[in-house]
Amino acid sequence: MAETTTQVLIPETFQGTTYDIAGQLGLIWELIKAPLIVPLLTVGVYVSLAMSLMLFFERVYMGVVIVLVKLFWKKPEERYKYEPIQDDLEVGSSNFPVVLIQIPMFNEREVYKVSIGAACGLSWPSDRLVIQVLDDSTDPTIKQMVELECQRWASKGINIRYQIRETRGGYKAGALKEGLKRSYVKHCEYVAIFDADFRPEPDYLRRAIPFLVHNPDIALVQARWRFVNSDECLLTRMQEMSLDYHFTVEQEVGSATHAFFGFNGTAGVWRIAAINEAGGWKDRTTVEDMDLAVRASLRGWKFLYLGDLQVKSELPSTFNAFRFQQHRWSCGPANLFRKMAMEIIRTKKVTVWKKFYTIYSFFFVRKIIAHMVTFFFYCVVLPLTILVPEVYVPIWGAVYIPSIITILNSVGTPRSIHLLFYWILFENVMSLHRTKATLIGLLETARSNEWVVTEKLGDIVKNKAAEAAKNKTADANKTKPASKLFKRPRFKFGNRLHLLELGFGVFLFICGCYDFVHGKNNYFIYLFLQTITFLICGFGYVGTIIPSS
Repeated sequence: MAETTTQVLIPETFQGTTYDIAGQLGLIWELIKAPLIVPLLTVGVYVSLAMSLMLFFERVYMGVVIVLVKLFWKKPEERYKYEPIQDDLEVGSSNFPVVLIQIPMFNEREVYKVSIGAACGLSWPSDRLVIQVLDDSTDPTIKQMVELECQRWASKGINIRYQIRETRGGYKAGALKEGLKRSYVKHCEYVAIFDADFRPEPDYLRRAIPFLVHNPDIALVQARWRFVNSDECLLTRMQEMSLDYHFTVEQEVGSATHAFFGFNGTAGVWRIAAINEAGGWKDRTTVEDMDLAVRASLRGWKFLYLGDLQVKSELPSTFNAFRFQQHRWSCGPANLFRKMAMEIIRTKKVTVWKKFYTIYSFFFVRKIIAHMVTFFFYCVVLPLTILVPEVYVPIWGAVYIPSIITILNSVGTPRSIHLLFYWILFENVMSLHRTKATLIGLLETARSNEWVVTEKLGDIVKNKAAEAAKNKTADANKTKPASKLFKRPRFKFGNRLHLLELGFGVFLFICGCYDFVHGKNNYFIYLFLQTITFLICGFGYVGTIIPSS
């Protein structure tokens, strides 16, 4: 009876040893490979090559234009009307326009003093400056600390206002929109926005505002970001390399050729009339800054990027914080593209060339194709062709094109050229999350409006080093240190694990082993290195590696 039951429950072809099961699976693989797997993978190769060429031509175009801009373009002060606003003892400060400074915050324990202090230190007549701290903090202790800091500066004669809301509706966009509704800002002509970790130099307004005053068609003046903690760990160095290309090339080219680029959300000065004409701040995506920039551009407003006007800021130094930031930065543009593509096509206030640039170059290639081709081609399709040798990948698509793209990407940070190979491997890992976020934004699924504020550590790491030196001196003198430093947050090992990265690390390791035994192209060298990078990120240790200078 037992034998009869066994025969009924287990098919005859699957009885026997493990070797027999492996043989059956191998037979099934051979049966479906030729009619199904090979055609699908071939299509994947062609699609990937097409996307690679799109990205390649985009990078070459940007490279050619930036060279022409640097060699032949006039400086912003020569392309636009520019005259510094001078102090005049006779008329006082009346020749200075009234400027609003907005500083949105959310539980910024470590950096709130930095941004508030920098804003209060701006070289601008105090009666022509309004500083607005928009605090959405949920921690009562932090809210009290921020409010006391505002009161401290107010006691020194600074016109600073502390604003809170009942709810965090609309997140940052909601806070900025609510701030512009206050009666005491109605006489302000321009608004400068700084995130809580940004530290403008005292002459920031004096260098940026004249472009807006003397050029009524300019809506936005954007400054470049600089990073105070770029040398903290390998994670921050990788981010610096990516962002330096964005500012050195993408923003510069957009400003010089089309007077359009994506507002970076901070370190920029807006003409308030342009914000109002474009429809104000909207919270329909997680990139409210890009949303406003595109709407203003479609109404004919121009933007100006000043590469030599720089504002210090902080990079995420933990992998979890960086992942959440990249999700927001990848999902938001894709979701905005979904919402605005037809509006861009239908508008009649801009040229066809600018429409094409916005839709194809700005959105489609840079915000969608760039993420997808990196992940699908180099982390999925190329490894799979090792297991299916019938599918051929031309050497120009697998090696030459990506090498040129990588070299072009490296121009922004020459000091990190020796880290270029690891930057490639790290970007391949992050393309997994960017592709996932891009698809979420395009399909507008549940996480498309997820907003997690990027964790900022301020001067904790620097203070920790100083405290360690102090403690060492104290130990030498056999005295106890006077204070105890706030420690950098530590995470449990379980919180460090990222299963997606670990899973792809295992997949690439299997493909690498197969190529080492059976392959002819020596892809296993790349695959093993990429495996190591996936595993480092999967175990959450990328933020602990200190780069060589």
